Amino acid sequence: MSLILFNKPFQVLCQFSAQDGKATLADHLSIPNIYPAGRLDYDSEGLMLLTDDGKLQHAIAHPDHKEAKVYLVQVEGIADAAALARLQAPIDLGDFVTQPCKAARIAEPEWLWPRNPPIRQRAGQPTSWLAITLQEGKNRQVRRMTAAVGLPTLRLVRSAIGGMSLATHPLMPGEWMEVAPKDLAR
Repeated sequence: MSLILFNKPFQVLCQFSAQDGKATLADHLSIPNIYPAGRLDYDSEGLMLLTDDGKLQHAIAHPDHKEAKVYLVQVEGIADAAALARLQAPIDLGDFVTQPCKAARIAEPEWLWPRNPPIRQRAGQPTSWLAITLQEGKNRQVRRMTAAVGLPTLRLVRSAIGGMSLATHPLMPGEWMEVAPKDLAR
């Protein structure tokens, strides 16, 4: 049984099959019979787990298993206490209501790599960084949550899933490493 930690670069599809000339996981990983345990949007970056074990894949990806996922989010604007409180409470996004989560304002992590291409900076428009921890992960959920509280997402990096973290397993975009599945629960 294999468990692969992969740092998905910006603008890479979370699939192995080619689509519309876009970069895919196949451009970075040539390990046979592994599959993603969860997804990241094309324009998001960061930690993905891949495995060749269907039960492990289900245990990681299925919302019933409540594997915490930490997202580092650069937003346009400054997150004040009211915005953080709104992010932490359930938010009605129209098609679903989010579960309560953890949200905190943080400094940009020192270990974080520069994005290529860089984030567009607007003169006179400050940005701030948030750490948002979810037990769920619906389509574009973090981006929709920050937009709902008036803080559009500029950059989104998943930094941790369960006990696996890019802070403790430093990988540059496109790099991967194999770890023991038992380490996921730490």
